[in-house]
Amino acid sequence: MLKSIQRLIFLLLMACVSLTHAQNIETNYPSKPIRIIIPQSSGSATDTLIRLIAPKLTEQLGQALILENKLGAGGIIGADFVAKSPPDGYTLLIGATSWITIAPHVYGKLSYDPQKDLAPISIFAVGQNVLAVSATSPYINVKDLIANMKANPNTLNMASAGIGSTSHLAGEMLTSMASVSAVHVPYKGAGPSVMSLLSGESQWVFTPMQGPIALIRSGKLRALAVGGNVRSAILPDVPTVKEAGIAGYEMKNWYGLLAPAGTPKAIIDKLNAAIVKVLSNPEIKEQFYAQGSEPTSNSPQEFSQFIRDETERMSKVVKKAGIKIE
Repeated sequence: MLKSIQRLIFLLLMACVSLTHAQNIETNYPSKPIRIIIPQSSGSATDTLIRLIAPKLTEQLGQALILENKLGAGGIIGADFVAKSPPDGYTLLIGATSWITIAPHVYGKLSYDPQKDLAPISIFAVGQNVLAVSATSPYINVKDLIANMKANPNTLNMASAGIGSTSHLAGEMLTSMASVSAVHVPYKGAGPSVMSLLSGESQWVFTPMQGPIALIRSGKLRALAVGGNVRSAILPDVPTVKEAGIAGYEMKNWYGLLAPAGTPKAIIDKLNAAIVKVLSNPEIKEQFYAQGSEPTSNSPQEFSQFIRDETERMSKVVKKAGIKIE
């Protein structure tokens, strides 16, 4: 009896020690550099946007941010790495449409569950997709492009950042809703897909605006439409796909910060507060708008609900487009 009581007291003391240790970790967080995994290449929209806010986040958190590009499988390798990392707040993920809300429907077997294995912190940007062609292209508007694809099925090359990428789905949505067809040419990232227009390898691309915006401004590419339900403040003269005659079309991109599931709420909340503070900076807002993105934030709970809603919406898009990777 005495031994049982002593064991119970010992277990209670150990529990108290563990709780105190956990509370100290959360209170002192962060006490060392934070590693942020970027599942896309240097210069991609995901990479560019996080690098814009990283210095300000470092100021807010008081620790250096180590930004690491971990590429492969359209973002899946980087996402899987973070999903399997310790939930201590020192390994975070830049999440985006492709590997959070599209991948579960495109890949037959996914090594992680975005909704179960990752903890949303906050969205930090929403960006437009832009439908672009070469400046020497004969297509002046969306109607011209669709008319050619209708008259010549599976003739024009549609570039994308890869199978299952946002640009892939944006293009497939366009051809599906317009009842036309094109030859999908997947590249290894948004940069190569955009450059393929200049080389003539591809005739059109529907891609995140950050990639082609400089080439559009310099006159080397022509923007035919944007994918959101309203025009972009960056390209106010460019119509939406809906305005171009395809009712109901909407395909935008979002970028957010996530942690491994199980990360303490106190750490999640501290990271969320830092992002909200940084995004209120007028300088950051101006830099984001210049990249064709809108700085925005939400609570972890709102971000979680957003992911659930977008995952359901993307399921319908993927199914209609018939995209599947085993």
